[in-house]
Amino acid sequence: MVDVRMTMDEYLTLLGGIPMDSPESEPSAGSIPVKKKRSSAYSRRYKANFKKIEDNYKLKNGNWKKNGFKRAVTEAHRMSKK
Repeated sequence: MVDVRMTMDEYLTLLGGIPMDSPESEPSAGSIPVKKKRSSAYSRRYKANFKKIEDNYKLKNGNWKKNGFKRAVTEAHRMSKK
């Protein structure tokens, strides 16, 4: 097997990229567009219902009871139906 050793700059040059030490290698904060998360009316209802009932399925220390998360999800979905 062949053992090839090269620096990061050599590797990026080989790939046609920009060298690591150049200021162009770091994208500015404004150049990356931020995608807005989509949410449906159902997912908003589900989120609100889940937050209402999650305390009923948790222990005093904040951990979930046995099968508590699964039952909370099921009940929140049931409450969220039209």
